[in-house]
Amino acid sequence: MNLTDLIRTRRSVRTFDGNPLTPEHLAELREKLDTFRNPYGIPVEFVLLDAKEHGLSSPVIKGESLYIAGKVKAVPHSEEAFGYTMEELVLFLWERGIGTTWIGGTMKRELFESAAQLAQDERMYCITPVGYPAEKMSLKETAMRTAIQADKRKPASELFFAGDFSTPLTDGTDAIKEALETVRLAPSAVNKQPWRIVR
Repeated sequence: MNLTDLIRTRRSVRTFDGNPLTPEHLAELREKLDTFRNPYGIPVEFVLLDAKEHGLSSPVIKGESLYIAGKVKAVPHSEEAFGYTMEELVLFLWERGIGTTWIGGTMKRELFESAAQLAQDERMYCITPVGYPAEKMSLKETAMRTAIQADKRKPASELFFAGDFSTPLTDGTDAIKEALETVRLAPSAVNKQPWRIVR
């Protein structure tokens, strides 16, 4: 599956089947964790956290046994570097049938920061549960997805502009259109899609 197809098919998973990752998937993940890069050249460290061992949970997640926390030095553009690298990880996992969801607020942050051994000069902007999607979403997840309209995205005419913020972008090469479409489909907190692009 190519990158655009991964982005198009990927969804946040909040209901997991309760099974741990297979030894093969876990080994592949461990081997890959230190290889993700971003255009900012800022290292992002990912830490695997066993939910039971560390007493970790989130009220919006069900059936998880593993979390991944990301850590980055608090330097200029650390947020962008973190986001880019985290999305690389998320898409890598989705390609293997492994679900994730970005969590920045609905967890006991101090527990996750302690488990990840976060240093004073580091930031942990988000964490994600990791596991196989359950066959059926929980009622809580279904209600949450409905409330935030998780399966809807703003049209391109409300996000991408030519010259100023009042003129929708209508032209461009196929490569540019595909790149912008992946931006349109990108995850954002409660599906707010806050970005705007002006050419």
